[in-house]
Amino acid sequence: MPKLFFRYGTVYSAKSLNLLAIAHNYESQGKKVLLLTSKLDTRNGGYIATRAGLKMKAELVDSSTNIIQIFKNKLTDHENIDCILVDEVHMLDAIHIDQLSEIAHEYATPVICYGLRASYTLKLFPASQRLFELADKLEEIKTVCWYCNSKATQNLKLVDNVPIYKGESIEIGGLEKFIPVCMDCYKNPIIK
Repeated sequence: MPKLFFRYGTVYSAKSLNLLAIAHNYESQGKKVLLLTSKLDTRNGGYIATRAGLKMKAELVDSSTNIIQIFKNKLTDHENIDCILVDEVHMLDAIHIDQLSEIAHEYATPVICYGLRASYTLKLFPASQRLFELADKLEEIKTVCWYCNSKATQNLKLVDNVPIYKGESIEIGGLEKFIPVCMDCYKNPIIK
């Protein structure tokens, strides 16, 4: 039975790399995948991309997007969608998670979502919270703390090497702005 999956991790836990590997596996078998990502993430111009240089074209989702309609339109084009893969899912709206859940259960299509659990302010993103409520399977993608060898569980924002703990929950950035840390290093970062 197809399921709704939420694979979450901190920044730099290779979520997008994992997603593209899954897409490659499906396509290598002649199966069709529907790739989705947030339009808010302007770093890659409509692609899901990794720091390793891999990328694949994706449909962009914003607050007005009806994912069920995108899915149905692909089906009417005589395509069979074997799996939906969603990158940066935390940037979507909670209603999008409801739509993805409906696709998984009403249309018997597996949906695998990748994203952050919480922002650098330690607050759950609305879409992530909805995934924790609806996902059939939760899987943590692990990485190590930037400062020590503990498991990273949080995202730390740095501006001019100074930790920032308040602000907008959704901000676009890479290593120049965010690093993965354990809770101890989040509270007391070892700034170099």
